[in-house]
Amino acid sequence: MKKNRIALQLFVFILITVSFIACETEFSSLESDVLNDDVATNFDIKKLSETNPHFTDIITYTKALGPVQTNNNLGLNALGPYDDNYGRLTSSFVSQVTLSSYSPTFLGDADELEIDSVVLTLPYFYRVTEIDTENNITYNVDSIFPDGDTYSPIKLSIYESNYFIRDFDPNAEFNESQAYFSNKSASETEMITALEGSPLNLIESSIDVNHISLNPEGNIKVNQDGFVLTVTTEGENGEEDEVTRTNTPPGIRLKLDPTFWQDKIINQEEQNPTVLSNENNFTEYFRGLYFKAETVNDDGSYIILNTNSTNANITIYYTTSTTTQNDDGEDVTTEEQESFALNFGGNKINFIDNEFNTTIDNGNETEGDARLYLKGGEGSIAKIKLFNGVNPESGDSYFDEFRELFVNLDSDGTFESSKLLVNEANLIFYVDDIALAMENPENQPNRLFLYDIDNKRPLVDYSFDVTNNTLPSSSKLNHLGPLQRVNDEPTGDGIKYKFRVTEHINNLLLRDSTNVELGLSVSLNVNLEELIQQQVQTSDDSDFTSPIGSILSPRGTILHGNNTEDGNKKVYLEIYYTEPNN
Repeated sequence: MKKNRIALQLFVFILITVSFIACETEFSSLESDVLNDDVATNFDIKKLSETNPHFTDIITYTKALGPVQTNNNLGLNALGPYDDNYGRLTSSFVSQVTLSSYSPTFLGDADELEIDSVVLTLPYFYRVTEIDTENNITYNVDSIFPDGDTYSPIKLSIYESNYFIRDFDPNAEFNESQAYFSNKSASETEMITALEGSPLNLIESSIDVNHISLNPEGNIKVNQDGFVLTVTTEGENGEEDEVTRTNTPPGIRLKLDPTFWQDKIINQEEQNPTVLSNENNFTEYFRGLYFKAETVNDDGSYIILNTNSTNANITIYYTTSTTTQNDDGEDVTTEEQESFALNFGGNKINFIDNEFNTTIDNGNETEGDARLYLKGGEGSIAKIKLFNGVNPESGDSYFDEFRELFVNLDSDGTFESSKLLVNEANLIFYVDDIALAMENPENQPNRLFLYDIDNKRPLVDYSFDVTNNTLPSSSKLNHLGPLQRVNDEPTGDGIKYKFRVTEHINNLLLRDSTNVELGLSVSLNVNLEELIQQQVQTSDDSDFTSPIGSILSPRGTILHGNNTEDGNKKVYLEIYYTEPNN
């Protein structure tokens, strides 16, 4: 035991000694906000913009988007209008429908079948925040815009679609998926037509007024409340009736006229069973439903629906009756209550109708812009060039001079060793509150997405940031800093966004990475950004894409660019670095 203790003490002594020796030659890796002359006696901590300001000059400019691909949107579909400084956009969508089981048997051995009701359910995205002792549930819905305690209704028309949605592009290489775009097109030359086929009538019911989303005016009421459904079963032999209560989460819940579904689905079991036998036959026979949203009194809510949810469906509730004779020769009728679901499967396409009062033009990619216009959907992003330009005195690019300042390179220009160490790097954008002038600043986008626009992927800092990863509002907070607001109030005016890009800068220095152009967009959900980017329809058929979170978001903002008139709010790159104090 004594020998072990002596050996442990010797090991600790050697470790401490080696650590002190190493401090004379190695770099400190402390964060920049805790580095100062009192704690870093062997190193000087400097800010690159103060020692070499031309290295941190960047070019930022607006890139306007054409129609954006809106199928394969991860089961997120939008309905309704959204208004901001840019004007109004209105979203509608079409979805294919699949059967919950093929070759269904509805009537079976029964004599008669009668549809009791047909219920359409389109859930919102929500969280349960409270359940009281009586099983009443309080929900928080984060997919209705603009945010608020109350929401405006929308007009919703539902049609059987007569447009056949393809899985594959017949004009592309084998098995290449068909892209569909926000302006109701499959390409620049092929428009989506015949969406408004037979209309589906919505059923009003005074009995079910609190169980469905239809208000007395025939429009869709929008709120965060779920639905409490009750079923009453008559008691036997004088017993009390039994009431069964079911909580259904928030969403759009409507009753549809059963006549359409009787003919379209139920009757086909006998009339044309092949159309119900498999998915290919059915999607050709029943091409989908078109959900068309409009304003009510020039107002309305913008809703993002979870159409991939297992609760998103059309359910046909029906009763079958079978009549037999008992031993006394009397007719006895037996009833069975059944249900059959149709799901929103296959392709879904969102359509965006822009009525902008602000024209979004492409910016100046050589000199940069005074303002950066970011708008979700069929809107715009920003492009960013770091270490831009050439030193007129040396003729070398600023990027090459930046690398030579920080690292030693071999004869091939490949990294050999470090001279200086990057402790922290941040890219900072200020909100142009004067140009934006939003009446409801709480509706400014809380999150933006910074990415490698050339390779269509997040920066390496995205993977290094492990904050949360579950709730979008609190995910990737170190790399993709949320909007900083006045007094940190949720309803305060936006001030700035701060993006930590330390690992991206280190990649440029240490791993010979290419100094790619960066993109900046609004983001509905930063957790989705590494999954997919969607095509942008271009006249030159170039391979340009937009992040999925930008396409899904209706929001927009205006930022100061590198040519802003306000020098205090110019976009800038800050790099804190360490050098030996020899």
